[in-house]
Amino acid sequence: MQIEDEYFEGVFRKIRASAMDILSRHSAGHDWEHTQRVYRICIHIGKIEGADMKVLRIAAILHDIGRLAEDESKGKIRHEEEGAKIAEDILKRYGFDNDFIERVSHCIKSHRFRNSIKPKTLEAKVLFDSDKLDSIGAIGIGRAFMFAGKVGARLHNSDVDIEKTKPYTKEDTVYREFMVKLRKIKDMMMTDEGKRIAKERHDFMAGFFSRLDKEIAGDL
Repeated sequence: MQIEDEYFEGVFRKIRASAMDILSRHSAGHDWEHTQRVYRICIHIGKIEGADMKVLRIAAILHDIGRLAEDESKGKIRHEEEGAKIAEDILKRYGFDNDFIERVSHCIKSHRFRNSIKPKTLEAKVLFDSDKLDSIGAIGIGRAFMFAGKVGARLHNSDVDIEKTKPYTKEDTVYREFMVKLRKIKDMMMTDEGKRIAKERHDFMAGFFSRLDKEIAGDL
């Protein structure tokens, strides 16, 4: 099925509006602002890597559409699986063919950090990279501090044994998030442009924590 540009843009605006309505009600971190940032990164990387931009744009806008269901079920529902189902239903209503729907669905199913389904298509790899890139660099640090504040964590804890700390406690600081997860992301990138951006963002984070260590220690 050849999707005419004019038809696609009209449908995309409607899908975007629906996604914005749903995700604007989500808590900070995986809200509409996160989706917008991921979308912009997808556009940047997708054009450089030569991805199918129609598939990628739809997948980016809908990649976290199942978050509310996951939160309300307290994790019993996986948001990537629920999101793929929601996306499939939406695209069927607008008359997209099975191949297009499956490609979008695969992108959404495989975008999660902790997932047994790995990105196989270029579009899925671009979405995966873009989603992870939003968790590192200056934005990543900001998001991590927001979460740390939410769970009542300390400001910093570089002097503790990370292996003995637990998530969702006062020890779940931004530093812990960096050591346990964020510092590993640059090595997970699947596209050349994603790797380039990840290195820059990683270096910024490493420099930030080096500076934070000094200030906490009183090294002025």
